[in-house]
Amino acid sequence: MSRHLIEARGLTYRYPDGTLALSDISFRIGHGEAVAVIGGNGAGKSTLLLHLNGSLQSGAGEVRVADLPVGNATLTQIRNAVGMLFQDPDDQLFMGSVFDDVAFGPRNLGLPESEVAGRVNDALATVGARHLAGRPPYRLSGGEKRAVAIAGVIAMAPSILVLDEPSDGLDPAARRRLINLLRSFSHTRIVATHDLDLVLDLCSRVLVMNRGRIEADGKPQAIFTDTELLARCQLEPPLSWQRRS
Repeated sequence: MSRHLIEARGLTYRYPDGTLALSDISFRIGHGEAVAVIGGNGAGKSTLLLHLNGSLQSGAGEVRVADLPVGNATLTQIRNAVGMLFQDPDDQLFMGSVFDDVAFGPRNLGLPESEVAGRVNDALATVGARHLAGRPPYRLSGGEKRAVAIAGVIAMAPSILVLDEPSDGLDPAARRRLINLLRSFSHTRIVATHDLDLVLDLCSRVLVMNRGRIEADGKPQAIFTDTELLARCQLEPPLSWQRRS
């Protein structure tokens, strides 16, 4: 079975206070798909993404990557396959320099330092941040932090990219670089975002979440022309569409 396949079956999750965050979530995403996860604030997008690499684990339902269930016994294999960009880049940047932050994952794989350096330099060049290699992360702007966090994910050479609000805080040039980068990645991409124009540029499939459930699963054109669905899920059409009207 393709290691680029990711699947949820009946996934349900409650926060420690008992609030239902995910309710009976099921989907299957195949090799090479670029899938957006959209919804209003509190819809459950980030909670869902955190299940895809085992950062959260539910008592009900399951997530599988290829033929492996996500669980404590498989976390190393899952996290080598699933590269995760968190919503807040500060959650991923904790070393003394940008170079060491991007190198952290490859070093933990036990790669020789020459290969680590090659991966770091290539990843930073890909996101236009090679000039930041010697800087401490706390001296970066929000957009620079996000670019470096993306480089850290790329350096791990994952089979599946899972990205939570990847364009947040990026200037237009950096945003366009991100879109081109994600287009060039031939494997599976799952992107939770409020940037619906990015969805149009990148994704061929959209999962719409509302109150912890998947309300719709379809192509962007069909989703964004369903005004009743958008209103119910606290969404609006992409800005580029609104400018035409």
